Amino acid sequence: MSKTGKRVVVTGMAGISPLGNDWPSVRTQLLSGRNKIRVMHEWQDYEGLSTQLGATAAPFELPAHYNRKTMRSMGRVAVMGTRVSELALQDAGLWGDAFVKSGDMGVSYGSSAGTPSAIGDFGRMMAGKSTEGINANTYIKMMSHTAAVNIGVFLGTTGRIITTSSACTSGSQGIGYAYEAIQNGKQLAMLAGGAEELDAIQAAVFDTLFATSTKNATPELTPRPFDAGRDGLVLGEGAATMVLESLEHARARGARIQAELVGFASNSDGTHVTHPNPHTMAKAMRMALADAGLQPEDIGYVNAHGTATDQGDIAESLATHAVFGDKVPVSTLKGYMGHTLGASGALEAWMTLEMMREGWFAANANLEVPDARCAPLDYIMGSARQAQVEYVMSNNFAFGGINTSLIFQRWSE
Repeated sequence: MSKTGKRVVVTGMAGISPLGNDWPSVRTQLLSGRNKIRVMHEWQDYEGLSTQLGATAAPFELPAHYNRKTMRSMGRVAVMGTRVSELALQDAGLWGDAFVKSGDMGVSYGSSAGTPSAIGDFGRMMAGKSTEGINANTYIKMMSHTAAVNIGVFLGTTGRIITTSSACTSGSQGIGYAYEAIQNGKQLAMLAGGAEELDAIQAAVFDTLFATSTKNATPELTPRPFDAGRDGLVLGEGAATMVLESLEHARARGARIQAELVGFASNSDGTHVTHPNPHTMAKAMRMALADAGLQPEDIGYVNAHGTATDQGDIAESLATHAVFGDKVPVSTLKGYMGHTLGASGALEAWMTLEMMREGWFAANANLEVPDARCAPLDYIMGSARQAQVEYVMSNNFAFGGINTSLIFQRWSE
């Protein structure tokens, strides 16, 4: 528990992911040990794009109130973020409650970018010197804070909106900054998380850095985080939202409390945009522990960022070892669903909480021989591990040297 400020609890969760759009579906996929990576045949028309692999979100349906009028300013990233926020409110027992529009609830949400096709519309304008195809909503779909804004408008929230566009830490910063807003008494509750839609544009970004997997003939064998045979990341997509509330407010309305968020930290390397620094990564974890008033031995499981890139995996493993040694079980979920970028911190936190509640943690998919250059952590390998733990840590690290660490406690009161 944090030493100062209000206690913050999780009362609702929902997600859309390549593994499924509800926890039973996700659980089945994680326990199977198999991933949901597929060949993106639609990318084969892009000359020079080396990777042909991705993980699309499982199909989802939208109710009737998602119509042309209510969705006119939404691309896919905003649609996914809005839908899971609606579902999270339902899970929290707040759907249709006047509290959502009272100003006491805000939105803290992130994505790396807006809808790529809208970005492309402006690119065509620059190349063709014509505004053909651009309309009043093109920018709204393109802007990096499109999910946060559309969530607020669709649901009618009038509290603060915190927009986090920090690549791979967008979702975890969304949760962390929501936690701080409630902890400091600025809001009673927040919708917090992140979203990202899959597109060849994102794949090309990492392709130019030689950071993508090119095992195009064997999608079931990649990505391979922390494995000696890994050759890069695979991108995915999805969205996840948590309803965070002050403990007092949740108790007063009789909410079902699912976990407590007890620690958060975010810092930056200050050294290089794409070369991670294990020292500042480790500092972020220690700062989160200090925020929670915990020692490293209190953490029962670490959900790693685990991108399956050489520099990322090595730096992260060294940082984790510097804080925990080899005493804590570690796994990443990216081997199952790819790197969902701005959604990753939120999706991984959601799934980590669900695993903690059930007393098991997924193995690292495709991890057979840990890279000798990575630190000797207690990597969960082969099959899921049964473990009843009190605290879990979820870490994410992004381009720009942005580091985040979240700590959740099992709810037992």
